[in-house]
Amino acid sequence: MSDCQLYLISPLDVSAGFPQRLERALDAGPVAAFQFRVKGVDQHQAARLAEPLLAICRARDVAFIVNDSVSLAKRLGADGVHLGQGDGYIREARDVLGRDAQIGITCHASRHLAMEAGDAGADYVAFGSFYPSTTKSTEDRPELEILSWWQNLFEIPCVAIGGITPSNCSPLIEAGADFLAVSGAVWNGDEFQAVEEFAKIIRAQ
Repeated sequence: MSDCQLYLISPLDVSAGFPQRLERALDAGPVAAFQFRVKGVDQHQAARLAEPLLAICRARDVAFIVNDSVSLAKRLGADGVHLGQGDGYIREARDVLGRDAQIGITCHASRHLAMEAGDAGADYVAFGSFYPSTTKSTEDRPELEILSWWQNLFEIPCVAIGGITPSNCSPLIEAGADFLAVSGAVWNGDEFQAVEEFAKIIRAQ
């Protein structure tokens, strides 16, 4: 069985019935982490949207990671923060959130950025987009080999992201991804069925 784990990223709209959908997804199979990713709302509104989702994750022992905002992660008492390349510095985030926080960073297709992130104390690095994604447009297309290279040299886990579905995830797992970050493949259909399918493929590796 593969050591790879599932890392769910929220859709941009987490209002209305989304908390129930999150419960269904987390109950469908093992999920290691959930990233709260909303855009264009102020921090008060973001906190209101996040709180019920945080409670759902806490009840299931799923790490709750906030996208982009160190201050929101601090306010919520989240398990960590995921930073893009323009979202601030790992060491500053560590100062604010403490040594136990999980701090991840997007490294696109860059080995150099990933090594810098490791040196700065990141808890994981994310490579992608491996496949075309409807969730986020990006020009970067890393080769699968970047995952194997990272695994062979570094202890810090790596996350594969971008357009990942049950039908295309196997090569990423084989190449050495510690986590598969998925969004559209789960939320654009039946979330329970999608997570179940991912779990089945990960177990079979």
